[in-house]
Amino acid sequence: MTDVLFGQSYYLRFDPKLWEAQQPYPPLGALYAAAYVRARGYGVALFDAMLAESEAEWAAALDAHQPRFAVLFEDNFNYLSKMCLLRMRAAAFTMTAAAKARGCTVILCGADATDHADRYFAHGADYVLVGEGEATLGELLAALTGRGAQPLPEILGLAWQAADGRQHRNPRRPDLRDLDALPLPAWDLVDVPRYRAVWQARHGYYSMNMVTTRGCPYHCNWCAKPIWGRRYNSRSPENVVAEMQWLKAAFQPDHLWFADDILGLKPGWIERFGALAQAAGASLPFKCLTRADLVTEPVARALAAAGCQTVWLGAESGSDKVLRAMDKGGTVSDIYTAAARLRAQRIQVGFFLQFGYPGETWADIQLTLKMVRECLPDDIGISVSYPLPGTKFYERVRQELGEKQNWVDSSDLALLYRGPFPQEFYRVLHGRVHHEFRLRRALDLRQARRARPAPLARRLRALAGVPRAALGWLRAERRLRALAGAAGPQPGAA
Repeated sequence: MTDVLFGQSYYLRFDPKLWEAQQPYPPLGALYAAAYVRARGYGVALFDAMLAESEAEWAAALDAHQPRFAVLFEDNFNYLSKMCLLRMRAAAFTMTAAAKARGCTVILCGADATDHADRYFAHGADYVLVGEGEATLGELLAALTGRGAQPLPEILGLAWQAADGRQHRNPRRPDLRDLDALPLPAWDLVDVPRYRAVWQARHGYYSMNMVTTRGCPYHCNWCAKPIWGRRYNSRSPENVVAEMQWLKAAFQPDHLWFADDILGLKPGWIERFGALAQAAGASLPFKCLTRADLVTEPVARALAAAGCQTVWLGAESGSDKVLRAMDKGGTVSDIYTAAARLRAQRIQVGFFLQFGYPGETWADIQLTLKMVRECLPDDIGISVSYPLPGTKFYERVRQELGEKQNWVDSSDLALLYRGPFPQEFYRVLHGRVHHEFRLRRALDLRQARRARPAPLARRLRALAGVPRAALGWLRAERRLRALAGAAGPQPGAA
């Protein structure tokens, strides 16, 4: 029998947009927790929902491993898990019921369970790990197995429901600061050949995921931080490079995704990391996320030296007014400058864009389109503002929220509050921006001089799609203006 079966409720199969993209990554949060628990003498196994077809496979894993404890430990490093999607919440409820039916003690850790523990208790969960989970899980398992004598009320970061139905929630546990002391993720539990096959079939290379930090200290008022709050702790460059060497030797990936909210915030970290990775022969092409105002010229050079292939910037908007309203702490000028600095180092640039923030006008949207047009990033990701509990933005629009307060999946794009324009406007805007982006990318005469120009065959296919993209752009623009007009005059409209 297995002591602890780890799982998570994000199923790629249940997210149409991400299923189409076919860029799966294993649940790094669960891998860290499994390694932590195993180091304390427990037998562990992993159910990986990312590549599973349905919750029936979780039931089969329960039958195969017969665990005493079933732990749904969400990947708190992956934005897909942090979005608290309704389809994945339903999966977690189904998985909890299946585990309880087999006599397991069910323990959950994740953003949604931290925010809504009562809903999970109502579906049979025994315990919820509030915030960062490894140390709390270790103490809880010790208490439940008799290896420790610590009573439940003394376990920081724990919530539970007593036999009489009363719910208890202990104070939060201080975050782990010495991240180097954690064991490396339990990659031996992952079906790496299956992941490699998916990546190779669709993209021609294999990418693995890592993290170098936990948390984010910035104050963007729409960003939910139920796990680490505004704290930020970092592994040492030496520790990160040692893991890269191990991954290269054990699994031979072609690429890495650093899933940090912000890579290398500490001054000098990226420079040290790049030098160590080169010296150790550990460098691999990688993608990461950072803030535009952190991309100085030395940082851009250091990223290139470290092997960085793509940097995603949380650009959000081309309007300084909107960025100020978001408490973003940066400017549009920072975005233009960062894109230019990264391009000068032959690093690809991605922009995350967000529409629909309260107060955004037609003129603000035009400024965002102008920014995309002039910077012409290598890729874009588009969303609408999404109010999640614990944020200033959520409190601002709370009275406007209806029964539905979460998206079903990542392609939902529902505006859950009364936005500046009607719901349909943002769905059309999403298509309109992509049409123009694809058109301009296909016609970009600078393509051959880009950091990593697309293969000729792909560029020819893009050119063949120009008429369709142009027609889609024109139709969407016409529809967009009609919807904007129907919404009435907008302050600052142009």
